[in-house]
Amino acid sequence: MRSVAALRDAHAQAKEALLAGCDDPRLSAPLLKRLTRLTDATLIELWQRHQFPGEVLLVAVGGYGRGELYPHSDIDLLILLPDEPSPALLEELEILVGELWDIGLEVGHSVRTINDCLAEAEKDITVQTALIEARRLAGDVERFARFCHAVFRHIDPKTFFEAKLFEQQARYGRFQNATYKLEPNIKEAPGGLRDLHLVGWIAAALGLGHDWRALAALGLLTREESLKLRRAERVLRTYRIALHRIARRREDRILFDYQHRLAHDFGFTDDHFNRASEQLMAHYYRAARIVGQLVPLLVQALRSRIYSQVGTELVAINPHFNLRGDVIEIAEPNVFRHTPSAILELFVLLAQQRDIADAAPETLRALWHARAQIDDAFRADPHNKTLFLQLFREPRGLTRALRRMNQYGVLGRYIPEFGQLVGRMQHDLFHVYTVDEHTLMVLRNMRRFAVPAFTHEYPLCSRLIEEFERPEALYLAALFHDIGKGRGGDHSQIGRDIAARFCASHPLHPDDAELVPWLVERHLTMSHVAQKQDVYDPEVIQQFAELCGTPRRLIALYLLTVADIRGTSPKVWNAWKAKLLEDLYHAAMRVLRDRDVDTRSLLEERLDEARRLLRLYGLRDDAEAELWREIDTVYFMRHDAREIAWHTRQLYSRVEHAAPIVSARLSESGEGLQVLVYTRDAVDLFARICAFFERAGYSIFDAHIHTTRHGYALDSFYVYIPDERVGSYRDLIGFVEYELAHAIAEGGALPPAPKARISRQQKHFPVQPHVLIRPDERGKYHVLSIAAGDRTGLLSTIARVLAAHRIEIQSAKIMTLGERAEDNFLVSGNRLNDERALRQLETDLLQAVQA
Repeated sequence: MRSVAALRDAHAQAKEALLAGCDDPRLSAPLLKRLTRLTDATLIELWQRHQFPGEVLLVAVGGYGRGELYPHSDIDLLILLPDEPSPALLEELEILVGELWDIGLEVGHSVRTINDCLAEAEKDITVQTALIEARRLAGDVERFARFCHAVFRHIDPKTFFEAKLFEQQARYGRFQNATYKLEPNIKEAPGGLRDLHLVGWIAAALGLGHDWRALAALGLLTREESLKLRRAERVLRTYRIALHRIARRREDRILFDYQHRLAHDFGFTDDHFNRASEQLMAHYYRAARIVGQLVPLLVQALRSRIYSQVGTELVAINPHFNLRGDVIEIAEPNVFRHTPSAILELFVLLAQQRDIADAAPETLRALWHARAQIDDAFRADPHNKTLFLQLFREPRGLTRALRRMNQYGVLGRYIPEFGQLVGRMQHDLFHVYTVDEHTLMVLRNMRRFAVPAFTHEYPLCSRLIEEFERPEALYLAALFHDIGKGRGGDHSQIGRDIAARFCASHPLHPDDAELVPWLVERHLTMSHVAQKQDVYDPEVIQQFAELCGTPRRLIALYLLTVADIRGTSPKVWNAWKAKLLEDLYHAAMRVLRDRDVDTRSLLEERLDEARRLLRLYGLRDDAEAELWREIDTVYFMRHDAREIAWHTRQLYSRVEHAAPIVSARLSESGEGLQVLVYTRDAVDLFARICAFFERAGYSIFDAHIHTTRHGYALDSFYVYIPDERVGSYRDLIGFVEYELAHAIAEGGALPPAPKARISRQQKHFPVQPHVLIRPDERGKYHVLSIAAGDRTGLLSTIARVLAAHRIEIQSAKIMTLGERAEDNFLVSGNRLNDERALRQLETDLLQAVQA
């Protein structure tokens, strides 16, 4: 018998040979069984070296027990003990476990008696699930049969079914219920392999087996459905195998890092319309969609086996549908063929009636096969148009209904332009979903504003939508806002035309038929103004208010903007952006409701409010006079009354102070710090401040740079600090105030720029840098716009180039969209009026921001 070392080498060589012998990843599915058989043989040989008695069993469980061993998956083992194991046996087993690791197998093992297994299974559904898939490797056959009998005898099908569905819901929640993420988890995400395992586990618990052919033989699947499901499963398996091989470890996420290599290995090539990686992901999404369509059908079929419908009262809802318990059924098999409008009627009923938990398997199957009924005649039918709009007017159930409609291809059939978005990737480094998935996320966010249980999340949005007349216009705008993507040209303009045609052909209120296309066209405007312009500048506010025109438009645009940004990625939304948008909304609303307000009166009111706040803090009536004499109007236009009062409190008695003054406080948004810097101005001051924050690991969101009449810099920064670096805000404020003041006072050469490190996403989807310098609308300053891949040190790098060209920064808007930075600066300097110097500045900036 071979030694442990020889066994290890033989196993490694045989595994390498199996992997090398599978050249075409499209034909790699049999590899799972081959790896399983190889591992079985190695374990059995090792087990036999110890000559354990027959009553000790070596059992494969979990995925390994199922016979699906991926190249780098764990090997789950159960060692089944006699009821009273001897100390000598336990000692020998410890030696065995050590040898398992010596061989190089990644083993997850448990050592239990049968009673221990049953007790653990009673407490933990995961243990019970693993035991369902138990497979004997060594030990007495009859004892293993008794063990399996005991396991299945202790399963309560109803409890097991509900526990697994609850597990699935929790798992979906971790992935935001999104099937179409740009970097999906092929095992755990909705539409992934775990959904197929779920059906197998429930079927096995019912004694039905989990082979698709067996389920088809029982009438739970049609032959066509069984074939589609097997094909989808093969796609998911082969992709997961290829991921393990490329990553050389257990990796279940189709990361950007691997998409190009996977596409090449699976034979995809770039064409005029899509990259190879996009074709690969479309192939994955189709498989995941099949799983998403058929697994609910199977789960419902299995539910009907567990919960007998015998004796359940059948209640007729209308001529097309019945309610049996909490499940809706079609009244007869050909309902959708005879009455195609019943397709939309089904979703309206699901939204309207709280008593309906789901649709019967036969109903879902009939719906899936009835999609072809949705054609031009169907879309032109006034009754169908009314039914579709009815969905948007229901107080509940819209998000669920539209997700189901997208899942079964109904939504893309009714709105063909939406169908073209399904599975379309967005390589802009801040969307983490495909276009259709993002759209449904935005719609979900909009609906959450209207749900009382979520009013604590965004109180202003909840209040506004509650008072909004005919909110269906908002939901339609959410559905159409990105529908123009992938068609070439400005997607906002293209989407406006699509939305306008839809609204003109559907029975909408005239105001809403005008509002929806306007919102689609302008859905990026408020975000652009808030994050790239000064929302406290009265002229900016006035122009934005005039663009909106009416309070209803402004409210709708604000709600859509918040819902849209929150639907791009969990990383893009933050409290600072929320505050900018809310402040812009309030300021513009005031202009719209009081048409007589002009820039001068707004500014005077702002100063009066700042004086009032200063009096509240006990400052004498003319305390601000000395400081304010040194500040021009531009400063007061860029800051709101609360900021002006705070700056004045810190500086009114130190207007000619020699040493740098740094003051910090918790931002009003509740996220990060607001930092005031007051010191004698210097060309490299902004670069020095940026370098300090970058070394500390903080991000600048916004900066207002102002030079007083007597040559002092009065600069304010909004700085974000990652949660892991916050600790105590009191200590953090003390650190910033002392260390930043010291860094400014110390002067000397600027610290070296940090080494540029770009993210893995940018390595595969680089951002082409863009630099644009143009005069502002008043002709006093220039606007510098820079778009580039975000990285550590980017802002100070830009500041160093500007300082070298002796360009002064008046204000900075720092916007990070996932991995993409879009920064805007208001700048001044003599060289900006020299064409040759201006071109050199642009060239130097481009070189500096190039990753």
